Amino acid sequence: MSKQKQEELAHFGARLAELRKRAGYTQVELAEEIGVSQRVISYYEAETAHPPTALLPKLVKALGISADELLGTASAKKTPKPANSRLQRRLQQIEKLDTRQKRQILQFLDTFIEREKLKKKAGMNQ
Repeated sequence: MSKQKQEELAHFGARLAELRKRAGYTQVELAEEIGVSQRVISYYEAETAHPPTALLPKLVKALGISADELLGTASAKKTPKPANSRLQRRLQQIEKLDTRQKRQILQFLDTFIEREKLKKKAGMNQ
């Protein structure tokens, strides 16, 4: 292995932590997303030189990056962090539910939003 490749891999942990944060995940959230414990994420972020080959496809998918970006063989794209990536992930999960479940969630959200509108309206009338 070339010296450059060794240096790229040596910084895997720091790169993983940076990409995780940029994607808006906590260690716990990323662990849940890929089906491992938070300790596993913490371990691989601790300046390890050995990327978890079995987890690479899951990490790449969860973080929305390429394997080359994760391994450091290509520059990571500087994409802005979504305003609320946690909410976005929840919405994506809701989209995968069946129609009945989606309808129930939408009814709940509509009720909540309407209640907030009424609170604001009542506050303005005082």
